[in-house]
Amino acid sequence: MGFLDTLKAKLNPAKDKVSDLAQQHGDKIDQGLDKAAKAVDDKTKGKYSDKIQQGTDKAKDALDKLSGPDANGKDGGGTPSPPAAS
Repeated sequence: MGFLDTLKAKLNPAKDKVSDLAQQHGDKIDQGLDKAAKAVDDKTKGKYSDKIQQGTDKAKDALDKLSGPDANGKDGGGTPSPPAAS
C-alpha cells in the first residue's frame, strides 16, 4: 500500500465525521458564514464586498458537498439522487 493510500485510509473516518457534523449543523454553519462575512465587510467598509461574497458562496458550496443529499433529493454536487425503489 502506497503512502497516499495509507493517508486516505487514515483520513476517511475524519471525513465521515465532518460530513456528519455538516449534515447536523449546516444551518448554523451557514449563519456563521453569513455573520463572519458581514463582520469582515463592515470592517473593510464594503471595499471587498464582491470578493467576500464569492468566498462565502464557495464556502457554502463546499458545505453542501460535505453534507450530502439535501431535502430536494440532490447531492452536494447538484445531481439528482436515484429514485427510490418501489
